[in-house]
Amino acid sequence: MAQDLKAENPQDVGLPPLDPIRAGEPLLSVRDLKVRFKTDDGILKAVDGVSYDVYPNEVVGIVGESGSGKSVSSLAIMGLLPKSAEVTGEIVFRGQDLLHMDEKDRRKLRGGRLAMVFQDALAALNPVFTVGDQIAEAIAAHQPKMGKQAKRKLTMDLLDLVGIPNPSARVDQYPHEFSGGMRQRAMIAMSIANEPDVLIADEPTTALDVTIQAQVLEVLERIQDRTNSAIVLITHDLGVVAGVADRVVVMYAGRPVETSVVDEIFYHPRHPYTIGLMASLPRLDAAGARTERLYRIKGQPPSLIFLPSGCPFHPRCEFAELPAPCSTIRPDLELVDHTYGRHMAACHRRHDMADVNPDELHADAGAELEAVEDAAVITPAEAKAMEQLSVPTEEQE
Repeated sequence: MAQDLKAENPQDVGLPPLDPIRAGEPLLSVRDLKVRFKTDDGILKAVDGVSYDVYPNEVVGIVGESGSGKSVSSLAIMGLLPKSAEVTGEIVFRGQDLLHMDEKDRRKLRGGRLAMVFQDALAALNPVFTVGDQIAEAIAAHQPKMGKQAKRKLTMDLLDLVGIPNPSARVDQYPHEFSGGMRQRAMIAMSIANEPDVLIADEPTTALDVTIQAQVLEVLERIQDRTNSAIVLITHDLGVVAGVADRVVVMYAGRPVETSVVDEIFYHPRHPYTIGLMASLPRLDAAGARTERLYRIKGQPPSLIFLPSGCPFHPRCEFAELPAPCSTIRPDLELVDHTYGRHMAACHRRHDMADVNPDELHADAGAELEAVEDAAVITPAEAKAMEQLSVPTEEQE
């Protein structure tokens, strides 16, 4: 029999009955989630069939370029999309389908059992209230019987937990008196105030320098150890994912295109988009890495209103079989193998991709800018300097 990991919480009083948290059973299950927006040009498919599970004490990384549907899918889970959004599918949290839950009950879950760290901490914090008051307000919303002094003490403890120095003084300061990294950590403190079961962190390290990024990630790991919360980490930074995630979902054009445990994604990618992302990472440990131009995925992400036929990635894919099947049949997520976990990829050539090494794409001629683009963005002086860099010196020879 599965072991219960957490006792019932007073916050759950008045909610529909939630299933106990058990090891080996998902806390959050998303199934065929779709989000549509009506526009003058047509239906925009922001999220188009996303499915994944989040288990207790697990970090799931969701990666993809801007516009891939990462943030919209998380806002759909939290119930924070505008009324103009048409949301279908299933979002099951501890046995309850959130899409069919009354808004009053969903509001009790939001910020309590389910919490979110938003992208822009400065915009998310109210400039006219102190940071301490805003964290205390989040506590009061779900624990109304807690006294004022107890809330203040808990607020200072939370600020200390996320690494903000001198919390007894900082608790009475305003957001503009905090640095960017401190504001982000204050947002994390607010989101964990009620010890959520699932914490969604939407780009928590964006616009922070690498030192502060490391501190924020350390805070997330510390929180997970203390609360046993599951974390959904949304980012476009593959380095962040490699450092903290257990499993990865790669998204493109509103759909998941590959998913597996983190090591399998990084060492054995099977979708051309994932391979392109890996190849575009800077490498300093390879020969010629300092002078070789980085690989890039050609083209631009497609319009979510006018998606290409077949595989949405085929116009940018160097490995596409055209016209069929890549431009005629949209591939579904299918199992690649069970070797290192449940590895799935939405690619007609997923088995052929096993022979492609992302490191070898760095030197591929197709990875370079086209001549027309070169003329537009590179001056003759820059071109001459690049030629000189590419000529081996006597020491290199």
